This record gives sequence, C-alpha cells and structure tokens, in this order.
Amino acid sequence: MNSDSKTVRGLSIAIVVLAALGILGVIAVADTVRENIRMGRPSASDVEVEQVAKLAGCDDFIRNLENGYDTRVGGGGAHLSGGERQRITIARAMLKDAPVVILDEATAYIDPENEAIIQQAVAQLVRGKTVIVVAHRLSTIVDADQICVVDKGCIVANGRHEALLDTCALYREMWLAHIGGKDGDAK
Repeated sequence: MNSDSKTVRGLSIAIVVLAALGILGVIAVADTVRENIRMGRPSASDVEVEQVAKLAGCDDFIRNLENGYDTRVGGGGAHLSGGERQRITIARAMLKDAPVVILDEATAYIDPENEAIIQQAVAQLVRGKTVIVVAHRLSTIVDADQICVVDKGCIVANGRHEALLDTCALYREMWLAHIGGKDGDAK
C-alpha cells in the first residue's frame, strides 16, 4: 500500500468497501432460500443459517414457504415479496459479519409492516459495526452519530439530527417535508 492510500481503522478503503459490498445484492442466485443466506459465509452450517434468519426476522415466513428453507427463490427472488428479499439480504449480511455495513435505502419501497421488521433486523445487523446509510426517509437516520447532508454531490453540512435541524436549512426543509410539518414542531 502506498503512502497516499486511505484507510478506515487501519484497513485500506478498497478492502473495507469490498468486504461490505460483497453482501448487499438482494437475491444473488436462483437457488434456495438457504443457499442465498449461506452466501454470507459459505462454510456456515444449516443451524447457523437458520439462527441468523431468526435474528433477521425471516424464519417465520421462510418456514411457511412451500419447501421452507429449501424453496427455490427464482431469478432475482421473483417468488418473494420486496420485504422478504430485504430480510434475506439482512440475514446474509449478519452471517457474513463484516466490520462495515453499507445500507442503501434499506427500507425504501417497503410496506409499513415489513419496515418495522426490517428496522429491527437492521438494528441487530449493525450492532458494534461501522455503518454507512444512504437514506431519503430521514426517520431511519435520526439516531445516527453523524449525518452528512449532500446537495448536488457535495456535503453541505454534517452533524447529529438535532444540530442539523438548528443549523442546516436544507436538512430542516427535508425533515419538515418528511414529517409533514406536524404541529409546526420540527424536532
């Protein structure tokens, strides 16, 4: 590694990004549910696969599929709902146990019932990890240690939710639009 290389906690950025991104494809192959989860760690036992499925909130729906964990998911997970595909992806990520997790709109286009389950699963997934979240649904990031507000490809402000509401007009506008300006209380 040359002296100009960038690092995160001593690991090269390229290694960190590859380690994190290796888990984020939704349904990678038209194989079984079990094998799609196992892709997080190919050496995982069936018991380990089922344990992370429980943590990710997908064990119940998987067991209700025609062949349970051995159900073939179809190309791109065509036989599963969007929320089910997301939860399988989270289970795969939990199994991989990478130190950095990148979540790109983890709850976008998800119905409210699945959103709650996915948020619980994501909370399990990210415990003790470095997390980078791309989000338009601001309620998913209000507890973040650091929020970067991006406008036209540039970071225009950063900080915690409460501070950004006070100091960044763009963030405040986005938050008010998100919550619908309820009672005029932005916080």
